[in-house]
Amino acid sequence: MSGRIVVLASGSGSNLQALLDAVADGRLRGEVVAVFVNRRSAYARTRAIDAGIPEFFTPMQGFVDAAVGERPGREAYDAALAEQVSAFTPDVIVMAGWMHLFTNVFLDQFAGRIVNLHPALPGTFSGAHAIDDAWSAYQAGTIDRTGAMVHLVPDEGVDDGPVLLSREVLISSDDTRESMEAHIHAIEHELLVGAVANLLDTL
Repeated sequence: MSGRIVVLASGSGSNLQALLDAVADGRLRGEVVAVFVNRRSAYARTRAIDAGIPEFFTPMQGFVDAAVGERPGREAYDAALAEQVSAFTPDVIVMAGWMHLFTNVFLDQFAGRIVNLHPALPGTFSGAHAIDDAWSAYQAGTIDRTGAMVHLVPDEGVDDGPVLLSREVLISSDDTRESMEAHIHAIEHELLVGAVANLLDTL
């Protein structure tokens, strides 16, 4: 089916671009209807503007400062963002390099519709430093492969939701940390487009 996609991004937006390209060439029967970024410098904003898609800068600064403790601030931010996202009636919400851990205040409003792209295999190297952690493990001789996955985000667990798609990346003796990262990114775009397309087909 054709579906409405909201993308959340914090960085360059290369995965946003992969979705836009897939929509344009017919591989993904959907429409990116809005892009939200939480970092002013995120190039994803420029990609959205160039594509004529509404984009919004939604920083958490102010929410935590105005609240008593980090958790209430995060929940207040999540509630505000959920209201903004809901206005676009999304079928799928894609966390594409989104550097913020949602609370259930946000997650419960979009149950079964939030997906995250993570540069590691299921059950390995959760968190923001997955690529560095994988490289360190390779250098220590404990792994000879890593990968990437797309998973649902049902709760506040970190990178451990039900896996939609994953793929291994073998690490060779010729690799550097940079080339390994490039191999991972090369498959991320395919995985994300495929997982979003499959999810839209089930809704």
